[in-house]
Amino acid sequence: MAIVALRPQTTPFVASVTSAFGAFFGLFAGTSQGSGILGVILGAIIAGGLAFGLLSAFPQRRAATWALIVVLGLLGLVFVGAPGAVLGAATGWFFGWLIFWLAEGRYRAGVPPYATPAQVLWHHAFRVICGVIFFFLIAPIVVVMPLSFNAQDFFTFTPEMLSFSPEGYSLKHYDDFFTNSDWQNALWNSVRIAPAATLLSVGFGTLAAIGLSQPHVPFRRAIMAILISPMIVPLIISAAGMYFFYSRIGLQGTYFGVVLAHAALGIPFVIITVTATLVGFDQSLTRAAANMGANPLTTFFKVQMPLILPGVISGGLFAFITSFDEVVVVLFVGSAGQKTLPWQMFTGLREQISPTILAVATILVVLSIGLLTMVEILRRRSERLRGMSPG
Repeated sequence: MAIVALRPQTTPFVASVTSAFGAFFGLFAGTSQGSGILGVILGAIIAGGLAFGLLSAFPQRRAATWALIVVLGLLGLVFVGAPGAVLGAATGWFFGWLIFWLAEGRYRAGVPPYATPAQVLWHHAFRVICGVIFFFLIAPIVVVMPLSFNAQDFFTFTPEMLSFSPEGYSLKHYDDFFTNSDWQNALWNSVRIAPAATLLSVGFGTLAAIGLSQPHVPFRRAIMAILISPMIVPLIISAAGMYFFYSRIGLQGTYFGVVLAHAALGIPFVIITVTATLVGFDQSLTRAAANMGANPLTTFFKVQMPLILPGVISGGLFAFITSFDEVVVVLFVGSAGQKTLPWQMFTGLREQISPTILAVATILVVLSIGLLTMVEILRRRSERLRGMSPG
C-alpha cells in the first residue's frame, strides 16, 4: 500500500473553503431569521475569519478545537440557552476539525497522490452528497423518537422540550400503549399473525429457491418472476386482488386469510435471500452425500441446510418485518377482529390524533433496527461460510 505524504495547505486556501461551509450553515440560520442572503454573507465572513484567527493563535489542533467548542458553546448558552450551548459546541467541534483537516492536508489521505484538484473535490463531494441523502432519509425517523417522550398531547416540540426541561418529557404515551386495551389487542393480533406468516414464507420460499436453483428446472426465469411479483406489483393492486379472491373462497375477514396474504408478501424476500445464498453453494457436497448413501431428506438437513441457514433466517426476518409493518393488505383482507398494530396506528391518525402513535412508532423502529442488525450479522456469517470474506 502506497504511503501518501500529507502536504500542509496555505491559510487563504483553508479560509476560502471554510467560508464556503460557513455560507452553507449561514443559509439555514439566516432563513430561519427571515434573511437567507444575509445569513450566507455573515456565515462566510465569520467562518473565514475564524479560520484565519484560529490558525494564527492556536497552532495546535487539540487546543484550538477545544477553545472553539468552549467559546461557541458559551455564546449559544448566553443567547439561546441549553439547546444553543449543545448546538454551539457541536458547531465548534465541526469547524475546529474542518480547519485543521484542511490545513494539515489530511483531505488528500484517501485519494491517490496523482489525483487532480478536481478529482479530490469530486471524491469528497460524492461523500457529502451521500451523507445529505442519508440525512434526509433518516431525519423523519430521528424526529419521531424524541417526540414520543413529549409530556403534552402534541405532535410538535414544546418550549419545555427545546429547553431540555424535565417537565417537558414523560413516559405517559408508552404507559398508554401498554395499558390501553385497543393497543394491546392490536399488538396481540400482530404477534399472532406475523410469526405464522413468517413460518409459511420461510417454508415455501426456501423450497422454491432450492428448486429454482436447479439448472434442469424448465421456465425457471418465468416462475421466478411470478413468485417475486408481489414485491413488484403495487401493494394496493395486490390487496384488491386478494380481497376479491379471498371473498369468493370464504377467507376474507379470517385469521387464516390474513396469514396467507402476509405469507404471499413475505415469500419473495425469502426466495431472493436464499437464492443469493445458494449462488456460492457447492453442489458437489450434495452429490457426495448421495454417493455415501444419504437420502435426499438427510442430505438437505445435514449438508445443505446448515450452509444456507443464514440466508433462510435473513429471509425470515425480512418476511417478519413485512408482516408486522403491513397495513394495506390487512385493511382489505382482515376484519375488526384482525386489527393489527399498523392498522391501529392508521386508525389513530385518521379518527383521533393520539400521540401514543409516536411511542408505538419508536418501538417499531427499535425492533426493525434490531432485526436488520441480525440480518447484517447473518449476511457476514454466510459470506464467511462460503469463503467470500476473511474470518
